[in-house]
Amino acid sequence: MLSNIDSDVGAPGGPAELSLFTPLQGGARLSTHDPTQVGSQRAPVGSQQAPVGSQQAPVGSQPQKQLPPVSADPATLGLSGFALTTFFLSMINANLISEASIGIVLAVAIAYGGLAQLFAGMWEFRTGNTFGAAAFSSYGAFWISYFVLVVAFPSKITQSGIALYLIGWGIFTGYMWIASLRVSVAVSLVFLFLTATFVVLGLGHTSLTAAQTTNTTIKIGGYLGLITAFVAAYTAAAVVTNQTFGRTVLPVKPLARV
Repeated sequence: MLSNIDSDVGAPGGPAELSLFTPLQGGARLSTHDPTQVGSQRAPVGSQQAPVGSQQAPVGSQPQKQLPPVSADPATLGLSGFALTTFFLSMINANLISEASIGIVLAVAIAYGGLAQLFAGMWEFRTGNTFGAAAFSSYGAFWISYFVLVVAFPSKITQSGIALYLIGWGIFTGYMWIASLRVSVAVSLVFLFLTATFVVLGLGHTSLTAAQTTNTTIKIGGYLGLITAFVAAYTAAAVVTNQTFGRTVLPVKPLARV
């Protein structure tokens, strides 16, 4: 799930950061005085001189510029991986496609929703975005754990265990939703619907009998998951589109910080 998130264009809720599509602005010159230049101004009397033995800029050398580092916003990758994987699984939970299609979900869960989103979370740590780092790393780990549960431990999964698993993730998502209230409306809606999805699916599994594969509550959770996926996909599209165009094309409505 969630550019530098924390930002309006680069991630939901703030201005665009430098990217491959953003022209770099020239930084301050390291040297503005060329001693070989005719008519150059002398240092004022009493000003500090460079220490004896210090290195001087080579005669005739070009002034250098300090350029800020260039980095892309990992929020698009994280949100896209989350949105697509959530969409596939929610189609099964809503009973819109057969559970026999679980193989598609598992493949996307380990590669896109899992590893790619986990990488996005690690890159968010590098940008200093605590919210994005926690969100993408955690949900990347969620999809990897889902893959492991279904593939490695199918005989050790009980309905009560699944319910506890989902409600636990619902609690985590709930307090992330509180934090998202200082990011943007788009990101906040993702976490609001995701919290509801986890809780409803968890409640659905608590009432699931051994003879059942689904029930009405789980189907409702599936539809909530589809809404979550669509909102996350819109937010991901907003991050990449707004950064590419250099202006707000798809609004995410940043929320005020206090």
